[in-house]
Parts: sequence; C-alpha cells; structure tokens
Amino acid sequence: MVIFQNIRYRNFLSVGDNFVEVDLDSHPTTLIVGGNGEGKSILLDALSFVLFGKPHRNINKPQLVNTINEKNMLVEIAFQIGRTKYKIRRGIRPNIFEIYKNDEMINQSNKSRDYQKILETNILKLNHKSFHQIVVLGSSTFIPFMQLLPYHRRGVIEDLLDISIFSKMNLLLREKRTKLRDKITAVDQDIHTLASQIALQKKHIAELESITTKNKSRILKDIEGIEEDIAQLTTKNAELQANIDSQDSIDVVSLAKSREELRQYGISIKHKIHSIVTQTEFFKTKDSCPTCLQTITAATKEDMIGSLTEKLDKIEGGYIKLEAELAKVELAHAKGTEILRQRNKFLADIDYNLRSITTKAEEKNHKRKVVAELTDDDKLAESQKDLEKLFIESAEREKEHLAMQEYTQYFGVVEELLKDTGIKTRIIQQYLPIMNKLINEYLQIFEFFVSFTIDENFNEKIRSRHRDDFSYASFSEGEKSRIDLALMFTWRQIAKLKNSTNVNLLILDEIMDASLDEAGLAALKTVFVALEKDSNIFVISHRGEVKESSDFSRIIQVFKKDLFTAIKVEV
Repeated sequence: MVIFQNIRYRNFLSVGDNFVEVDLDSHPTTLIVGGNGEGKSILLDALSFVLFGKPHRNINKPQLVNTINEKNMLVEIAFQIGRTKYKIRRGIRPNIFEIYKNDEMINQSNKSRDYQKILETNILKLNHKSFHQIVVLGSSTFIPFMQLLPYHRRGVIEDLLDISIFSKMNLLLREKRTKLRDKITAVDQDIHTLASQIALQKKHIAELESITTKNKSRILKDIEGIEEDIAQLTTKNAELQANIDSQDSIDVVSLAKSREELRQYGISIKHKIHSIVTQTEFFKTKDSCPTCLQTITAATKEDMIGSLTEKLDKIEGGYIKLEAELAKVELAHAKGTEILRQRNKFLADIDYNLRSITTKAEEKNHKRKVVAELTDDDKLAESQKDLEKLFIESAEREKEHLAMQEYTQYFGVVEELLKDTGIKTRIIQQYLPIMNKLINEYLQIFEFFVSFTIDENFNEKIRSRHRDDFSYASFSEGEKSRIDLALMFTWRQIAKLKNSTNVNLLILDEIMDASLDEAGLAALKTVFVALEKDSNIFVISHRGEVKESSDFSRIIQVFKKDLFTAIKVEV
C-alpha cells in the first residue's frame, strides 16, 4: 500500500516563497475550506505535478509558477511503501526532478521520460489516469470513469488489476515476431540461392563429364544469348523504374487515418442525432418525468422540442458536410491505393528481373568457367566436393527454417493469449461480478436504487426498479455524482483486494457543495466512517456551513495573505 505522508510546495500557483506544508496521513478526515480563488484546490495540482509532472487542471506547466516571484517553484512529497521510504522533488525554474529511496537518490537516466516511467511503473504502480480514478473525484477537469471512452476505461481497469503487463508482453512479442519473420525471409532467400547453386553445380559437373573441345563453340554461343537476355532485362527494369518515378506520391496511410477519423466522427454524430431524436420523441409522448415524476408543461415541451429541433438541424447539416468530406478522402484513398498497387507490381517485376539477371549472370560465369576447364579431371573432383558442401549447407538452412517455423506457431498461440480477448478478458470476467456487486452496494448506501452493471467491454447497463433502461447520461448531476462515488469506492476496494494500486488518499473536490443532496451527504459520511481505518480523506469545499455542520478530525482554512495563499490548521 502507498502511504502518502506529507507534501509541501512553494512558489506554486498562488503560494509564495514560504513553503505550505500539509500532512497527508495524520488525520482520518480533513476539510479544506475557503472562498473562491483562495487556493483550496492547489493541493490537487501539487499532487498531480509532483507525481506525474503535469497539473490537475487544464493549464500549462509554466503557469504553475507563481506569477509574482516567477522562479524557484518546488513541490516535495514523502510516502512509504511497506518499509521503504520515498521522497520526490520536482520543480521549475530551475527544473528539478529527483526520486529518493531511503534517503538515497535513484540514478537518473538521460531522459526524464524514462525516469518518470520508473516512478509510475516500478514504484507507484499508478499512472495519471488511474490515480485520478481511485484518489480524486472533483468538479474541475477530472473525467469520471463513466465519461471515459471504453478503451480508456479498459486501461484503468487493467491498471487496477495489475494486468497491463500482458499488453507490454504483447508489444515485446510483436517485436520478436517481426525479427523472426525477417530471419525467416533471409533463410528463405538463402535456401532459394543454394537451390540455384546446386542446380548449376550439377549442370556444371554433367558438362565437365561430357564436354569435348567440339562443344566449345556451342557454349560460347550460349554465353552470347545469355548476355542478350541480360541486356533486355536491364532495359525492362529501366522502363519499370521510369514508370515508378512518373507516378504521383500520395500518402495512403494518412488518408486511411483521416478516413477512419471521419468515419468515427460520423458515428459519433449519428449517436448525437439518435439521442436528440430520442429526447424529442420523449417530450412529444411523455407528460411527466419517469425519474422525478414531475409534470412536463406544454410550454416546456414546446421549448424543448424547438430547441432540440434547431440543434438537430445544425448537427444534420454538419453531418452532410462530413459525408462530403469523407467521400473526397475515400476517393483520394482509392486513387492512392491504386497507385500503390501499380507501384508494388512494378517493384515486384523489377525484383523478379533482377533475380533473373543474377541467375543468368551466374550461368554465364559458369559457362565461361566450363570453357576454361574443358578437359581438367582435377576440376571435376573439386566440383563434386563443392556440390557436397552445398548440399550440407542447404540441409542446415532447411533445419533452421523448420525450427523458426515452429517458433512462429508458438508465438501465434502466445499472441492469442496476450490479446485483449485472451488472458486479460478472462481475468476481467472473474472480477466483474465483484465489481458490479460493490458498485450496487455503494449505490444502495447512497439511496440510489438502480441496478448498475458493466460488461467485459466496459459498457454500462442501468435499470430502474421498473426495469426501465437508462444510461449514465440520463441522470441528473446529483445522481451522476452518486454513480461516480460508487465507482471510485469500488475501484479502491478492487485495488485493495488486488494489492496493486492501493493508496491511503481519497480527495473529494467540491463534491459536497453542489451535486449531492442532504441524503447523499449523509450516505457519504457513512462511507467515510467505514474508510477511516485505512484511508485519509480530504474534502475540499467553499461552503462555510460544511465546516459548521460536519464532523471532521481536522479543518484546514485556506485564505489569502499579502496576495499569497496561506493555511490555518484547526484540529
């Protein structure tokens, strides 16, 4: 388990040259309260920066430096994993990035990216995305799990279950398969060359055995014919190369990527159109909201239908333009593909001609050698020994080729296991029932009585008591907050069970300010009590009444003093 102990920062955002220090493991629950713009959420940015080198909010890294002092920005954090103590120092102007293990700095590599990889992969076993799924839930630029794309949802779950190693193994396997494929190609070429050499050597021996002086003129004539063939093939290759040089250059890969992006965008627009049509049909056919049971007035219906119709017209207009652009890209891609096909055919013909030229050149040299060795018996014996060597070498290459083909089959089996549909999916399937059970237990605690499940593709299925189907987007912000909290607590439980990315910190940024009602807040506090024994919970709020009405073991008051953010701790 990662136990974050304390963090301190200076010249960071609105914090001045004096360090602001916060103990992270000394109190089970901490309320950070202050007015807007006072610097309540600086803790989140400091955590994100020192651990991952990027801010929590959507701002540029240089903007993290205090605009008044403009230098000496530094963030330090101390944490412990088991009995091992770690400390990270990261700063700007000057740039600093240091990792200490038991007070000794870990050797830095030439690239800061590699140093960061050591921190995320070998020490924290967390990346920026998974950290924010199990540690932070807030109202800033953080994206809740249900608003991530299925692919990114899968990445979070793989990190939680500590199975992303299979993806890395798959990448390494692909590299090995590529190298093996290249080796097989090289051995195939060797086998082909040896077969040609053996055929020529056999022919050479046969000619040596039967050759007479009278055959010399015939062989010389054969040599002339071979030279003519080589000249014709060389001319053909020059013509083929001229055809290749005259072709237009079209980036088929970029066009294919653009086409795919346009198609995916088109699918997204279709989903939006479908959603608007569904909403319009709802307001046309329903007189009350099935969730809150409130009556929908005719004026509201008319306003909503008009607004949705106007929005639909704009989106459909954009979709028509997108289809036109997609048609242009597909036409360009088809043209480029045809040019590429022709180019590949020309190249194949050139390669074939080159091999023929090589073969004919070898045959010509062989015939010249035969002419020079017409009646040399010693040459016959030497040629027979050379043939034996060629047979031995060919047999070795065939054996090597067979062994590599077997490895190719093994790699194919392993690749199937390492794909998303292989081992990882089986592991995820084993944990899905536990995940869904925990999610629904937390939703029950929050008095949100729906059946919520996610499948192995990380798509949600939500049903009400009346078995009505809903999606995450169907709910109000308060209901979404309940789902987000249930998912966050579930991921923390799963991480604890798997012992992969278990941490003591839990930070809720302004969750208690807007999205949750009184019942939701009461349920949230019930969860706090259950988590207190192994968690340090931080709640960030700008509502003063939260301070008065809530039972926190520590309160950190954030305020501005002489233009800089300062804190006051109340226990």
